[in-house]
Amino acid sequence: MGFLRRTKWQAGVTLGLCLTLAHAAADARAQGAQSPPKKAQEAEAQRPIRVEVGLVSLLATVRDGSRKLVADLAKEDFRVVEDSVEQKVEYFSRETALPITLGMLVDTSISQQAVLGLEQEAGARFLRRVLREKDLSFVISFDVNVDLLSDLTPDTGQLERALDRARINSPSAAGPIERRGPLGTALYDAVYLACREKLARESGRKALVILTDGVDAGSKVTLEQALEIAQRSDTVIYVIGVADPQFYFRQGVGYGGEGVAKKLAEETGGRAIFVRGEKKLEEAFDEIAEELRTQYTLGYYPSNHSRDGKFRRVKIEANRKGLKVLARKGYYAPKAN
Repeated sequence: MGFLRRTKWQAGVTLGLCLTLAHAAADARAQGAQSPPKKAQEAEAQRPIRVEVGLVSLLATVRDGSRKLVADLAKEDFRVVEDSVEQKVEYFSRETALPITLGMLVDTSISQQAVLGLEQEAGARFLRRVLREKDLSFVISFDVNVDLLSDLTPDTGQLERALDRARINSPSAAGPIERRGPLGTALYDAVYLACREKLARESGRKALVILTDGVDAGSKVTLEQALEIAQRSDTVIYVIGVADPQFYFRQGVGYGGEGVAKKLAEETGGRAIFVRGEKKLEEAFDEIAEELRTQYTLGYYPSNHSRDGKFRRVKIEANRKGLKVLARKGYYAPKAN
């Protein structure tokens, strides 16, 4: 398991360092065992160095005016604009079976005590429905800590058991497990660690499904930092907003998590769906499952060749009237060494 069962922020950082060192050591051993002859090395060194601008790949979901998914579009039906400059689409495909790496993040802070059971049951059914043979998934819970409950696996049984282990972080015996210490909701930390430690190294389609009321309390990273790592790892974020307004009413404060949920989703090409009750929760999961299996991939080589590391705004439009395209809002250009 990549994290300890009760993984704290420091442990997550240490994990990243250990993985990096392990990969570096493995690469060094492989290179040492397969070193080319000296003449071949010299010939390679004399080759001209070519700098190529990498392909920008974007996932897109399209709905019509009735909110129905549109699955019959061709490359010519799309227009891609980067920083107000239209780009030439070089690669296009319809993604109905390409493997997915999916992370499920479950909010286990005290504000979710009344809804956690529903989230666990509906989340398990969603994973059974959406995951196929070559897909991988992991489960993380977050409150004052960020905990990896199941590492990447295609085994839905293991994932369901992980969801069952999620427990509310309660300050007293009133909760399922008595906990001592501060309360918190490390939403931004959970997104950051999931993208950096798990999804950044994966290829293909990547997504996070977050079950939360959208309120962060006590994260060590900011919303902007969490969004940046999600964009750098090409991760689409879906947020299912499950809130208990009575909890906030009893605390004497108003509920205000919708803005954060929408920003996480919209900036990465996903959606934020706010629900109340088991039926609406099931419908939200069904919508996301359908979207994950009805997507397009568009790729282009940007006309801006600058390797400045800056964020570039991207917009995908459909040429047919009345269609709405969901896709991430941009990417970070590579940075020159």
